[in-house]
Amino acid sequence: MAAIESQILAASASHSLAEEGIEPSVAPSLTYSEESEDQDEPRLPVPLRKRRASTRLISQSAADIQRITGESTQQLINRCCGAGCCMNFQKKKEGVQYENVPLPDNDAFRSLGLRIKEIPATLTGVTDLPEQFTFFEKIAQPRPTSPSPTDSAISIERDIEKVNSLEDRLRTLGLDQIDTTIQPPSFVQPHPPYHVYPAKIHNTRELTKLGAEKRTFHFDLDISDYPEEDSSDFKVGGAIGVSAPNDAADVEALLDLLMVPRFLRDKPVLLRTTKGRWPTVWGDEKARELVTTRRDLLTWCSDIQSYPPTKPLLRVLAEYCHDPNETKVLMFLCSGEGQGVFCDFRTGPHLSIIQLLSAFPSAKPPVDVLLSVLQPLMPRFYSLSNDPHESYEIRDGKQHRIIEIAVTVHETADWRGGNRAGVGSGFFQRQALKFLDLQRQGEKAPQLYIPMFKGLMANPLAKQFVTDGPMLLIGAGVGIAPFRGFVQRRLKNANCANKVWVLQGIRDSLVDELYSGEWGVHEDEVKRVIQSRRGEGRYVQEEVVNQADLVWYIINSVDGRVFVCGSSKGMGEGVEESLIKVAMDKGNLEHDEAKQFWELKKEVGQYIAETW
Repeated sequence: MAAIESQILAASASHSLAEEGIEPSVAPSLTYSEESEDQDEPRLPVPLRKRRASTRLISQSAADIQRITGESTQQLINRCCGAGCCMNFQKKKEGVQYENVPLPDNDAFRSLGLRIKEIPATLTGVTDLPEQFTFFEKIAQPRPTSPSPTDSAISIERDIEKVNSLEDRLRTLGLDQIDTTIQPPSFVQPHPPYHVYPAKIHNTRELTKLGAEKRTFHFDLDISDYPEEDSSDFKVGGAIGVSAPNDAADVEALLDLLMVPRFLRDKPVLLRTTKGRWPTVWGDEKARELVTTRRDLLTWCSDIQSYPPTKPLLRVLAEYCHDPNETKVLMFLCSGEGQGVFCDFRTGPHLSIIQLLSAFPSAKPPVDVLLSVLQPLMPRFYSLSNDPHESYEIRDGKQHRIIEIAVTVHETADWRGGNRAGVGSGFFQRQALKFLDLQRQGEKAPQLYIPMFKGLMANPLAKQFVTDGPMLLIGAGVGIAPFRGFVQRRLKNANCANKVWVLQGIRDSLVDELYSGEWGVHEDEVKRVIQSRRGEGRYVQEEVVNQADLVWYIINSVDGRVFVCGSSKGMGEGVEESLIKVAMDKGNLEHDEAKQFWELKKEVGQYIAETW
């Protein structure tokens, strides 16, 4: 290892230091290029070769697998149980009696795509009913008992003390004085000891144009009254946390499917948990008692659409099914015999709880039982797209401190038709469209909020940003957003225009180029846009290879840094491989040595990749 490191560093030094008698190297300018992309796989030319078998090769690499399945190899491995059950898909066993079970006849069930033929009459390896750790209890109103004439004064005092103690306890456990239509209950507390802060939307606009494959919105958030916490402030490259709620319409539909009476949905109830962090986000693992409502829990605390189904969830649905055939199907999915069907089911598109309950309409689990098997609703994180140190606006004669973010809406097919958006991006899209609609109706300052907190101000992008030294910023799609703040910050310093370069990968500059014309006075000198859907079609990872001289100059300069931000699917992996190619070419290294070179640069903070 030491020999490899010394060889890498020697190769690095030999190409970064000026030779005697030769003028010192200067930063090469960005070579002209017109195209590249957001997050698609590059269309590499495949050499034709004659095949002898009557088969067609569709995969030669992990990148091909990702293109076909839509998932990285690691994601596929994480989802697979490894038992090889998919290879024995519904093979019949000798001596086992099978029965044809009528399947639910509804659109929701058909959308699941379950390939169930016959179900064994006797199932083995059925998942146990999961432990219930959340319970609802009625809130009893304490009433002082009337003492009998024979009671002593002491017993009367004790009764009064007991009543007062119970009243104090209920007062302590009472509902928050927080408006849970704009922020979560205080017990959620994703960043103790402070609550989530409802940041008012100062302004919003759509960055993409009609015809873009994905919609991206920009938000100006007013943080003028953000509570003082500690010495850390909002930083360039930092990210805020957002406690996005489930869609109110989905929560209402879920309560309808569970047949919760309307008068109970917003009625205070005592929630008792026996273990775990839930319903907090990062609280201590312990038993809890608190007063809340069923609607608040389903809105702010449990994720009802982002995760694949689990066997404990299906087992709970089976336990509370009133239709015996639906029970048999669900129990089959929870059994060893149904493992192949379950794996095929689980590795498909993520399903919502509404879809499952609609597919098995007789399943009516109590809300507190269902909450024990749902995943917690976690905060989403969004990078700042501006320099927050000097971002202020004057409105109504007052100075407002503003932070800016960009959010791309992620959608998936919905079984009811059309698409449904993710929890976080869907919430942002709803807020943006409401805001813009209210503005069109003449409302100057719509009262809409984003429940946020100061999230990751010590993330790699924020930690490794420096005020000097050359920087190459490589991003695709919304991954370019934090680099706008980098450039804004750097261009405020004299003589920094020749020390920062941006490679922005997009699909089509006419519809989805983000922040065009908003990078500063030197934008044309520091930024190169690469398109994948126009002209010859190039990708940002291909442009990295074309800019090999620039990449090598920056990474071998004092305080030089290369930042990469965007989706790991396609772009992130492609850029990493392109950087390896640059090191192989410019550093005269073998592939493994070049890979190790970038690992070393990552360790010392010169190569920073933030991908998702």
